[in-house]
Amino acid sequence: MDWLAIAIAAYLILAVVNLADKFLLENVVPSAKTYTFLVGAMGLIVIVIAPWFLTWPGVSLLLGNLLVGALFPGALLLLYRSLKIGDASKIIPLIGGVVPIFTILLAYLFLGERFLTMQWVAIIYLLLGTVMLAYLPASNTLWSKMLHWFGLKGTKNKTAVITAIAAGIVFAIFFVGSKFLYDSQPFLSSFIWIRIGTFLATLSLLIPRKVRKEIFHGLKSLKHKNSALFFSNQGIAAIGFLLQNYAIFLGSVAIVNALQGVQYAFLLVLGGLISAFFPKLLKENVSKMIIIQKILAVILISMGLYFII
Repeated sequence: MDWLAIAIAAYLILAVVNLADKFLLENVVPSAKTYTFLVGAMGLIVIVIAPWFLTWPGVSLLLGNLLVGALFPGALLLLYRSLKIGDASKIIPLIGGVVPIFTILLAYLFLGERFLTMQWVAIIYLLLGTVMLAYLPASNTLWSKMLHWFGLKGTKNKTAVITAIAAGIVFAIFFVGSKFLYDSQPFLSSFIWIRIGTFLATLSLLIPRKVRKEIFHGLKSLKHKNSALFFSNQGIAAIGFLLQNYAIFLGSVAIVNALQGVQYAFLLVLGGLISAFFPKLLKENVSKMIIIQKILAVILISMGLYFII
């Protein structure tokens, strides 16, 4: 399964990117809007390959490409807002748990995707592993449990939970829409058009005067050293994003998104190593119980991979 190897490689890369995003949002570009603008604008770099791969898809598919692409900066903005408040190894699994659930539903309804028994078993294991990665002992009410599971407290962080869930839903719509478009056009041509849609939607952030001032103020915080770190991270992110979308093109969008549990396993390991050796860069809360639970999560994710293979 070429798509499986490609998806795993993509999620390893994206795990590294997620950690860097957390550091950059806390220390370099504190504005979620500025960060979204930069990431969305950077996506246009794919235009350099347009002369060789871009084809005219027709008016209806063109509009579809642009509209699906426009969803991405909205999802990013929601992601970065929630990531600023929560722990990277907790907020990201929350979003990642929502993405495959809604992707499965949407792919079933609109793409006609159906799964074999072993594929359902694999998806369930992957989802359970993702939930286990974020689970922490909590108090009695369901809402309190949600707040504790993802390291969140207070009214502001309740909003962060809702924001993270909304981000997962928008990402799911984006990926299912992308899969539909990839099935109707050459992959790279559709990918380029979608990125153009993302860029155009990103430019719309500059329309409100207040947001425009916030973005420009945030851009000033990017000094030479910081900008090198940001652009390096985005270069790596572009590779991971392309591989993830290529895996979606080759395989099932629902299964590829369910494999995000692999990303969180990578995130767990990388976050633990960085917090142990470089605590000033990234500090994660750990205990014996949390370590046991996260080991179980990795086992569940490994079982999911076994049943997919």
